[in-house]
Amino acid sequence: MGFKATYDKTIFHDPIKDYAVISLKTADPSIPEKARSSYKYRDHLIRFTAKGYGLPKTDAVELLLDGDWESSKHGCQLKIHSWEEIVPRTNDGIRSYLASGLIKGIGAKTASDIVERFGISTLDILDNQPEKLLEIKGITEVKLEAIKDSYMENRAIRDLMTYLAPFNVTPKTATKIHQFFGSASLQVIKSRPFELCRISGFGFKRVDEIARKTGCKANDPLRIRGALFYVLDESRGIDGHLYLVKEKMCKASLTLLNERLPEHETPVEMREVTEELYNIIMKKELIADNGCIYLPRCYETETYVSRRVAEILAGSQCGVDITVALAEAKRDLAIVPSPKQEEGVIMAFNHDISIITGSPGTGKTTVLKLVIDIFQRLNKNGKILLTAPTGRASRRMSESTGFPNAKTLHSALGLVTSDDDDSFLNSREMVDADLIIIDEFSMVDMWLASELFSRIKAGTKILMVGDADQLPSVGAGNVFREFISCGLVPVTVLDQIFRQSKDSLIAHNAKFINQNRTKLYYGNDFVFDECGTPAQAALHIQRIYLDEINDKGVENVQILSPYRSDGPASAEKLNEVIRELVNPAVEDTEELKVGVRVFRVNDRIMQTKNKNGVSNGDVGFIRSIKNGSTNDPAVEIEFTGLRTVEYDPSELGNVELSYAMTVHKAMGSEYDTVIIPILAAHSILLYRNLIYTAVTRAKERVILVGQTASLFMGIHKSRIDKRNTLLGSRIEACYKVLTRPAEERRGGKASEQLRPTG
Repeated sequence: MGFKATYDKTIFHDPIKDYAVISLKTADPSIPEKARSSYKYRDHLIRFTAKGYGLPKTDAVELLLDGDWESSKHGCQLKIHSWEEIVPRTNDGIRSYLASGLIKGIGAKTASDIVERFGISTLDILDNQPEKLLEIKGITEVKLEAIKDSYMENRAIRDLMTYLAPFNVTPKTATKIHQFFGSASLQVIKSRPFELCRISGFGFKRVDEIARKTGCKANDPLRIRGALFYVLDESRGIDGHLYLVKEKMCKASLTLLNERLPEHETPVEMREVTEELYNIIMKKELIADNGCIYLPRCYETETYVSRRVAEILAGSQCGVDITVALAEAKRDLAIVPSPKQEEGVIMAFNHDISIITGSPGTGKTTVLKLVIDIFQRLNKNGKILLTAPTGRASRRMSESTGFPNAKTLHSALGLVTSDDDDSFLNSREMVDADLIIIDEFSMVDMWLASELFSRIKAGTKILMVGDADQLPSVGAGNVFREFISCGLVPVTVLDQIFRQSKDSLIAHNAKFINQNRTKLYYGNDFVFDECGTPAQAALHIQRIYLDEINDKGVENVQILSPYRSDGPASAEKLNEVIRELVNPAVEDTEELKVGVRVFRVNDRIMQTKNKNGVSNGDVGFIRSIKNGSTNDPAVEIEFTGLRTVEYDPSELGNVELSYAMTVHKAMGSEYDTVIIPILAAHSILLYRNLIYTAVTRAKERVILVGQTASLFMGIHKSRIDKRNTLLGSRIEACYKVLTRPAEERRGGKASEQLRPTG
């Protein structure tokens, strides 16, 4: 504990999160000069500002504070990690504390009555014998419960912060724990620490550090359970797997459990891991299906999507003769489709669900234009929905097809992001459309697919469009590839390049990479610049980026890095350096510091969360920083399409620089020039489909920067981002059941034929 101080006034308070910025007063001379208020007060006490969660806002008690001094645009402030009240052990001190408002249910009169009855023993009574308060006139059983709850809550949060401080748990996180477990939080952490794994942000490794210091045994069933869930959840979040094979899961869990054990402690045995996994499966907390272990929500989404797709396939109506409408559409749109493109158009009208796939430039948009035109000719009152997983992709869809009002999938499905986190508020309404076209479908994960298919009404035609050879979705699953590989969903593969010139090295090399060929061709539009080290590569990227934007403009050149934050050639590190080259601080340029980050007028930025009508992945420029309507800073950002959105500083946590971005973030986008670092340090992520995705973002020029071309060719050889999912085989199984003669299906419904087994 560092500083003694007393509450002065509240500067800001968020009642929902119980976060506050307050002014404190003290006689402590160790308060840093830069943190002190410049105003002079009659009491001659020092004023300074502090911020934190659950802070008491009363001057009835003195506070003992522990925290760090932080500098920001608001000056030097104390970020409080933990605090406790110092209640003077006098009748007046205790009376002031009880009447301060910190304890609900006790006012000034009741506080005086309590102190008059119990004197300086009052706090001991509250701690150990609160039922004695019933002796006080006006305190009923109901009122006593309110007093006990309020007193224990204040004490619980304070004790929790103090206990967790050595584990670098922030007050915000401590408050989250208390909201989850209530007054029993500290007891839960001490006796059942792995219960913390139920809270977002607490993985096995973080909880294990706390648990081991509380005396938890290495083979404690709760610890083993925590490891099993952690391994399965990590495989879903990092590798995109929907399940793990039992043997692999147990082996990974055993390694995790034993990797940091002291030498004198007995290691956990495989038998103990498999026994605990069995117990979890028996409780139905995990699902086992022929040796594949699922989290229940992953199993449910996979089986649901497979059943819905099989039902659409089995119930598909007879095709429509579009011969006349197709001829009219070709004439009016002045389009001469290739045989493959025409085949794709006919397929879309012959089936209720179908797929168009092909690499960039193979004419997918041409197919969409024809499908839309023909559908409107055949269905005068028919409703069409054009949608894509990202805002950028949906806007490009509208621009390329000429069909207005394409939406993001989240918007079309009524999935609205909540204000406080990344969860979604689910409308559950059916999509009002007779034809749904979803572009960039390779970006759709299993969860989003389940939300989509749960809202499609009977008879709606569904056309999924995308490039199956791109990276799979950021979320778990590999839905598009599984739909194609199951062999039941009708697919047209477009393989003729139209957009780029036939001698384009980008088109040729993208095809070679996709075919797993290591010999690529280099020239002016496909360059490999060799650099010896990651640091040299980062410097070279900076130089060529400046050259390219001078030629093509900053909005048409993009650096795509496999890594977000590791190494000098990662997206974050390159952004920091390039911003100072492209948009340096000058005297007349407005800027705003938010935490440790600085935002500046003319910065190129990207939104990282669906908020304010702006989609995750939208790119734009900061156009102004000025005082808003409340006299607080307001930042105006102009996004693609000349949409200007105003942000306050608290919303800039969802905004980052975008001169460089990860390959995943660039999915669904196109740029004139793409610059890609290819380094040995990145090799763990350099899957063939990642390189293919990065290369195919370029329309005119690709510049690879790496240690050797042979390293690049060796890295992409045979490596592809594969994911554990049984969606394709489940679709096949469901379809077989649904299309059997009625007498063969008397054993049950399709869903009942796919029950999990041990």
